[in-house]
Amino acid sequence: MELEIIYHDSDLVVINKPAGLLVHRSRVDVHATEFAMQMLRDQLQQLVYPVHRIDRPTSGALLFALSKEAARELSQQFQDGCVKKKYTAIVRGHPPDSGDTDEPLLERHDKMTDGKATKNKQPQKARTEFVTTRRWTVPFSTGKYPNSRYALVYVTPRTGRKHQIRRHFNHMAWPIIGDTTHGDRRHNRLFRQHFDAHRLMLVASRLSFRHPRSGQQVEANASVGGEFEAAISSLERNHVT
Repeated sequence: MELEIIYHDSDLVVINKPAGLLVHRSRVDVHATEFAMQMLRDQLQQLVYPVHRIDRPTSGALLFALSKEAARELSQQFQDGCVKKKYTAIVRGHPPDSGDTDEPLLERHDKMTDGKATKNKQPQKARTEFVTTRRWTVPFSTGKYPNSRYALVYVTPRTGRKHQIRRHFNHMAWPIIGDTTHGDRRHNRLFRQHFDAHRLMLVASRLSFRHPRSGQQVEANASVGGEFEAAISSLERNHVT
């Protein structure tokens, strides 16, 4: 399988990472055999340097540098909060037209991958903004009500905490569909059964940053992919007023 490249020049490359693919080798899954970093290296026949990560179940724009110098510059932009990120998600419920949350988040550690991280930190500042672009009501029940409600949202995280978007939307009672860690299993099951949708409905759809050499702004846009589009089509077909 070749990775979809959405931006490429002599200094950097941005791919549209498929959902379910690890960025690089990790103790998250010691049995995994495919990783975005190694696949891209083999595809381009040159070394690549990851400068950020997106969660394994999330698809979308993933940036790699093609030199150590570019990697240092781009990594610094992420650390300084200069990189603008936008996500697309399908959530349970009908959020307002726009909104935000700045609820602080406790730093959560994975026993396998965060063993050396500092424990017992104070909650970290976190801010997430969103715009709701479409709402659906479908005639399928998850228990109490005969219908279920969903929405398409565009999300802008202003900080970069672990699982920030997923945790914030869960705390706001609009969990992202397909999230097996911070979501609602009843609605995840509904999407699997009625819409044949088995992935996390979260996509890193846009990445904007300064080019490490020219300083010009680069914007890379990733498509949401076939399964995500199919879920939207199913919601449209089954929408009731």
